[in-house]
Amino acid sequence: MPVFVYRAVTDDGKIIRNRVEDVSRKNLIKKLRRNNIYPISINQVKKKLGNKAIKKQKKNINDLNEIVETTDMYTNIETTEQKVNIIKKVKDRISADRNITTRDIIIFTENLYLLKKANFNNIMALSTIIETTENLRLKEVIKDILAGVETGDNMYTTMEYYSDIFPYIYINMVKVGELSGALTKSLEDAITYLEENDKLKKRIRKILIPNLAMFFAILVLLVVGVVVIIPIIQNVFNAMGSTQKMPAITIWFSNFINKLVIYWYIPIIVIGIGAGIVIAMISTPKGRYNFEYFKYTMPIFGKLIFSLDFSRFTRAMLLNLNNGMRIQEALEVSKSVVKNYVFLSIVESSINNLALGQSWIEPFERSNLASPMIIEMLNVGMQTDLREMMSKLIEFMDMDIDNTLRKIMKLLPEIVYAIVGILLIFLVLVVLVPCITMYMGGWLFEAAGV
Repeated sequence: MPVFVYRAVTDDGKIIRNRVEDVSRKNLIKKLRRNNIYPISINQVKKKLGNKAIKKQKKNINDLNEIVETTDMYTNIETTEQKVNIIKKVKDRISADRNITTRDIIIFTENLYLLKKANFNNIMALSTIIETTENLRLKEVIKDILAGVETGDNMYTTMEYYSDIFPYIYINMVKVGELSGALTKSLEDAITYLEENDKLKKRIRKILIPNLAMFFAILVLLVVGVVVIIPIIQNVFNAMGSTQKMPAITIWFSNFINKLVIYWYIPIIVIGIGAGIVIAMISTPKGRYNFEYFKYTMPIFGKLIFSLDFSRFTRAMLLNLNNGMRIQEALEVSKSVVKNYVFLSIVESSINNLALGQSWIEPFERSNLASPMIIEMLNVGMQTDLREMMSKLIEFMDMDIDNTLRKIMKLLPEIVYAIVGILLIFLVLVVLVPCITMYMGGWLFEAAGV
């Protein structure tokens, strides 16, 4: 078994060093942490050449209790102050909860792509990246990935345990690359996906956040105006003996707010029940399928969502075909880059069609989700050169997605402005009209009997 030399800290702050045998670095880390021992560094000892044996006796990791009991022999080499500093650093490092941003993942992927392009193997590439990673939490994740690779696992296998850090599509892009033997190309596609996705999110946030802030500000002003300002104006009218009444819409909204304050729990219960029903429906296979189908057919964003999924699927297919896979194998591997149940069912139908000797394109055509241009290009590709046609199809899809995005970015502000505008008009009618009426002073003549 491999031999490791580790340096670690115990719960009571003692620094220990030991030389042990274990099946892998990953397994050693798990055993240490299970025994409340926190590793500072773990290095694998290289085997010596020749007939020279390793004279130093190796302890097995199961002897941890003995190690902890006799740990005083290791602690005399450092001062108390140094131990406190090291303990603080270690605990800070272990408990580091700094968020891993999309930018961190992009930088990690770019570095991995460059090293793989330079013919580094996975172990060498990950070891190099660990040294240059500043985010401590991401560094620990990469170390875990490296430990998995050292035990013979693929990178995507460990990434799946960190689905809260690595997006589902990103993991499956890496999976396709590793299984097809074209990891470098998959990493390049993953970088493009992350950058475009991040850019899209920023563009949408730039439109939505200011307008949502304005929407909630107007809503707060509307509620405060009805609860505070309107009663004050009405009291002034009554005190002066005026019979002036608030506008009908103001009275209606004021009564609505007053009832909402009294019976606030009713809308919360209704919303909770509605949310529970929706979650229960989505939890069933049929409900999930219908929800996923709605995502592809919904107004404004539906076409874009399907186009993005189909583009990622086509890229994965081309990658697998270029590496010598048959169409059926390429479909089986490529389907993992898409999470949508509807799309997965279409791909499964395509695989079944191939097994029966039928066209794998027919399920996409029958779904009515893919455009006639996509279907025609795939059919032509089957009759000529599928890989070349898929390459052209990817170019077409990129242009189509870009055009769809431009339309959405043009339409989205108009929709948001319309909603904010309607709320603003409502604010004027409910709150500002009574304020203007009071300011103009016509009600004073009516109160005086003039």
